[in-house]
Amino acid sequence: MQFTIVSLFPEFFDSFLSCGLMAKAVEAGVVAVDRVNPRDFALDRHHTVDDRPYGGGPGMVMGLPTMAAALRSLPRPGKLLMLSPAGKPLTQQMAGELAGEEALTLLCGRYEGIDARIFDLFDITPVSVGDFVLSGGESAAACLMEAVARLVPGFMGKDASADEESFSSGLLEYPHYTRPEVFEGLPVPPELLSGHHAAIADWRRRRSLETTLGLRPDLFDQTAIGVADADFLRSRPRTRSGRNMHLGLVHGPVVLKDGKVGTVSLTNLDVHDIARVSRTYGLGGFEVVSPLRDQLTLAGRIVDHWRTGPGSRANPDRGEALSLVRLHEGLDAALAAVAADHGREAALVATSAKGPATLSFAAAREMIRARPVLVVLGTGHGLAEEVLARAEGVLPPLRPFSDYNHLSVRAAAGILTDRLLGDAS
Repeated sequence: MQFTIVSLFPEFFDSFLSCGLMAKAVEAGVVAVDRVNPRDFALDRHHTVDDRPYGGGPGMVMGLPTMAAALRSLPRPGKLLMLSPAGKPLTQQMAGELAGEEALTLLCGRYEGIDARIFDLFDITPVSVGDFVLSGGESAAACLMEAVARLVPGFMGKDASADEESFSSGLLEYPHYTRPEVFEGLPVPPELLSGHHAAIADWRRRRSLETTLGLRPDLFDQTAIGVADADFLRSRPRTRSGRNMHLGLVHGPVVLKDGKVGTVSLTNLDVHDIARVSRTYGLGGFEVVSPLRDQLTLAGRIVDHWRTGPGSRANPDRGEALSLVRLHEGLDAALAAVAADHGREAALVATSAKGPATLSFAAAREMIRARPVLVVLGTGHGLAEEVLARAEGVLPPLRPFSDYNHLSVRAAAGILTDRLLGDAS
């Protein structure tokens, strides 16, 4: 495979290309690497490659004349890639696809980047190695080169080695062990010493599943697993981080249709469906708030029917979900109940379909991992301002850019809970 690096600092790659498997691959001719410096195409005596940005602002921008000339000089450019935080994330799947190319050209930006018209002149694919900013694209290019090159036949001493690594099957890799069998009282898992190939393969698969669930549960969104894998994961003890989260459904004070603040009636379907969401995601509880005592009495009858009455015998699963429901006359009572469950003060987090948001989903996930949190949703036309004002944060709307932002509260509860917990609960 042919790599061409376009960089203002081609010497950056000296060490990278002279050690380890990459050096052996270059020596064996498995990969070839050329380095091109845009400065060599500058026409002035200062070898200028950058200029001030139009519109003002700090920093300099790499200009087009030298960059375009450098790219047009390449005899075998192949697929053009630019390392950029705005690019498509580099994944193992992408690395595998790029390994099938005969040639790749990697553009390494510097300063504030490259004049955006480069994309109009050339067919360039931006690629990102992570959600962070580097001083230049060189270290990112090295990451991409190694990820791709090691999948080229002949790069690794044993090509099958790449088949069992992290992300090769969409999951993280299982842990590895070597001699001695016991070190400072820590033994090697007995399955790996058994010599039983099927047992070893089964142990490795299960450890891979456990590691992925514990560290990167988001990978299951991209990877289909079989029934046996799902059964195994379901049987494992979980961290149950969802226990820290309670859903709250507030019927008053909320915004009414006419814009005034008041109370709306409780809905049977809301109680049922949000209770089922709460049980599915392993939440600590579902707190229903209404200042109307007759509404709470009605809700109590519904819950008792399924929890301890005839409904519990007809549909035990429904009763299990509704056992999470607690009824409160006010938000203070709901917060006190959550705090009593956990032995510490609970944080109040609000939701709004209108915004503005003051708490990101990422920050809310961290909050839920650290402490008990009551996440409240409003009925009617949303929570009253007095509820939003007392919350520690307001989550972003679920569909902020939609021209029809009118999800039912039941649907919103399910989507919201999945965004906050996913498979981590």
